[in-house]
Amino acid sequence: MRIVFAGTPEFAVPCLEACRASGAQVVAVYTQPDRPAGRGRKLAPSPVKQAALAAGLPVEQPESLKSAEAQATLAACAPDLMVVVAYGLILPRKVLAIPRQGCWNVHASLLPRWRGAAPIQRAILAGDTESGVDLMRMEAGLDTGPVLLERRTPIGPDDTGGTLHDRLSMLGAEVLAEGLRRTLAGEVLVSTPQPDEGVTYAHKLDKAEARLDFARPAIELERTVRAFDPWPVAEGAIAGEPVRIWAARAVDRPHDALPGSVLTASRDGIELACGGGVLRVTALQRPGGKRISAADYLNARPELRGAAK
Repeated sequence: MRIVFAGTPEFAVPCLEACRASGAQVVAVYTQPDRPAGRGRKLAPSPVKQAALAAGLPVEQPESLKSAEAQATLAACAPDLMVVVAYGLILPRKVLAIPRQGCWNVHASLLPRWRGAAPIQRAILAGDTESGVDLMRMEAGLDTGPVLLERRTPIGPDDTGGTLHDRLSMLGAEVLAEGLRRTLAGEVLVSTPQPDEGVTYAHKLDKAEARLDFARPAIELERTVRAFDPWPVAEGAIAGEPVRIWAARAVDRPHDALPGSVLTASRDGIELACGGGVLRVTALQRPGGKRISAADYLNARPELRGAAK
């Protein structure tokens, strides 16, 4: 089997390795063009490109797959199957028709819930207790294709966008490896159409969403903090100082303080009044500083210790 792999971020790298380990031939790797990164804004290759070059695989980086030239280049690879994992470019109908066995996509949600760009973070923000990965046969709609295989995992109370990302990345590689193994053995995988009910869309993250509104319930703010770790990181203010909030826990306790007020501050955390309940901040970052514990923060601002401010 000749496979063309298309992916860009770190999430997709284990799936590329699964393709290489399957016994199929990876004839080309598609990834987005190099983008400016870091303080120097120098062009940097994607994680998938780095992995492909390290493995000696040919890499293609078209700006789009809509042109006849880009489609001819893909067709020249004569792929039996195209595997797409967080590629970031739209595949036109003509591209979907090029591989002899179609196109597969590894998607980080339990479809039809959280179709779209940011399913991992949206699941945490919504308070979902379960997530997973689906191996899907691609069609023209946005993540609308039938599901071939699925893996599920609980979302724990301490899961962040980062921890769930890493777990789903490995589960994606597992489900893809199973699909390839069974297909290479001659099995035709059964396609299960997605139900019409339960469709939700995981819109792309916006940094403006990271600003915490303490008039909202504490549990919603806790989910925001967890979902936006490691990016874009929740932001708020503690007694007038803007900070990035890396870790926090909702506490179900009544109060009559103004939202955002410091209720108590100790080594265990800085408790802020919310529209419903209390948010206990345990890890944060001052402007220009690094991530520190609440205890270290209070060493720098001892006036916050003790009673409500």
